[in-house]
Amino acid sequence: MKEHRLRRIFGPDQKTVIVACDHAGFSGPLPGLEDPGKLMDTLVASGVDAVLTTMGIARRYASRMGKLGLILRMDGGSSIRAVDMGTLRNQFTMEDAVLLGADAVICMGMIGYPEEAASLANLAELTSESAQWNIPVVAEMLVKSKDGSPLKAEDIGFGMRIGVELGADLIKASYVGPAGEYREALKSCYRPVVVLGGEKAKSEASLLESIAEALDSGANGVAIGRNVWQHSNPAGICRALVALVHHGASISQALQELNA
Repeated sequence: MKEHRLRRIFGPDQKTVIVACDHAGFSGPLPGLEDPGKLMDTLVASGVDAVLTTMGIARRYASRMGKLGLILRMDGGSSIRAVDMGTLRNQFTMEDAVLLGADAVICMGMIGYPEEAASLANLAELTSESAQWNIPVVAEMLVKSKDGSPLKAEDIGFGMRIGVELGADLIKASYVGPAGEYREALKSCYRPVVVLGGEKAKSEASLLESIAEALDSGANGVAIGRNVWQHSNPAGICRALVALVHHGASISQALQELNA
């Protein structure tokens, strides 16, 4: 059953383009997320594989998600306005996810942060329950370096390995080069990995170049948020990502999709 659900997230080539639009559950109204229904229409038409979103959006706009795979954000605990961020916890149950028709669930694993212990407990709770409900678990592994220096690929590798050891079926994590070091980090992660989009990219070319490098190194796809729905042409950047991830397009070929 897990494999059936994962086939709704991954293409036949075992690659995936996921669009993350769960940000408003923490940050409130954001430019680009004002109309989730319109965004769903855009994603369906663009050919991306799946959407990562909140309980609210999934419930309200299920009828507009078409064949998109659904990954449900499970954890939280505060908003961006909180005086005390408190403790991360799973806010929804596996039964909630099943009743909603989710194909996978996701929670954070925050290595090196004050929330580390709580986040890893949340992850373990979900992976324990996933066997009963046959729901794949995605671990979004955020990592701080040991000494505050810039992140290295080995830091990302450390976080990814923690995630799979706790039972995650899929890892979402940053890409950190150089490519050779990232490739080595992936060797220790025995589950598929998708690259998170992070902060707003300086340009489409820089975003696609980073993704292409990660794919060439062995990543299985991307999970992109604000670089899609805050783009002036969300449909175009989605098509560019699909061309890059699924069709092996060059950067210049992928960029042409922006004007298609």
